[in-house]
Amino acid sequence: MMETSPVLFWVLVGGGGGVGLILLLVMIFGTFFTVKQQTAAVVQRFGKFVKVSGAGLNLKIPIIDSVAGRVSLRVQQLTVPVETKTKDNVFVNVKVAVQYFVLPEKVKDAFYKLSKPDAQIESYVFDVVRACVPKMKLDDVFEKKDDVADAVKTELSETMDDYGYGIVKALVTDIDPDAKVKDAMNEINEQQRLRVAAEEKGEAERILKVKAAQAEAESKKLQGEGIAEQRKAIIDGLRASMNDLREAMDGATANEAMLLILLTQYFDMLNKLGEESNLNTIMLPHSPSGMSTLMDQLRNVLISSQQVSSPEAVTGLGGNSGQKPAKGDQFGLTSGG
Repeated sequence: MMETSPVLFWVLVGGGGGVGLILLLVMIFGTFFTVKQQTAAVVQRFGKFVKVSGAGLNLKIPIIDSVAGRVSLRVQQLTVPVETKTKDNVFVNVKVAVQYFVLPEKVKDAFYKLSKPDAQIESYVFDVVRACVPKMKLDDVFEKKDDVADAVKTELSETMDDYGYGIVKALVTDIDPDAKVKDAMNEINEQQRLRVAAEEKGEAERILKVKAAQAEAESKKLQGEGIAEQRKAIIDGLRASMNDLREAMDGATANEAMLLILLTQYFDMLNKLGEESNLNTIMLPHSPSGMSTLMDQLRNVLISSQQVSSPEAVTGLGGNSGQKPAKGDQFGLTSGG
């Protein structure tokens, strides 16, 4: 059993009891230390690396060993703004967010090899972004921002692994062109939308006009068919009336029957006008004695039309060949005034 030095015993127990208590407390608190969760402590002995202590209660040799530093194992994010230009000579500000963490098995490398890891990561981000973006046009930068982010992640993963850092993700969070360029892009977009709107409006108007024309054509067609049916019905009615007159009045010709029907319709029209009280019709002055003149005019028109088509047909009107029929010689019609 090792004997205790009288001087040390006196310091611990004797007259130097206060100093001994202090030394005892220093020994105790210098031996034990704690490390928080998701943190690693680097222990050194006289400046030389000894070990990496994990979360919880840990031991070290008091006075001889010391905790040189603590390294967070949590995922951290570094946002790097990069100003560069595109292939079409437009300057843009690109923000890249890099998410990284210290590899637990490489805490020593992360603590000793890099003094400023953020600056190192930022340098690589600048290098990759300024190598990729100048090869793209401005529109392609927006469309292919994921390609830029993947290039940043690949470059950082290969490089930072040697320094004890792992890369979780690289994200292009913002692409901000110059204000004038943005205004021009918005103007282009606005004009394109206005052009599309004008084309759609013109197409809609064209469709409306086509449909209206088709509807009008269909209406005209139906109207024409209606008029044709109406005239056919009128002709059928006149034909039936003429046949009835010719059967009832033996010897009457078709022209004379037509003249009688026209005169009857004329008087029917006058009778109808007389029955209406609210009419704006203007009647020219005339007398019943003028009906004979009207009959003569109608008869002459019909005779002239028959002479143009068939001169031989004139003989059947008055009963004598080559003679004009007497006025009012049928149906009691006279030319008297």
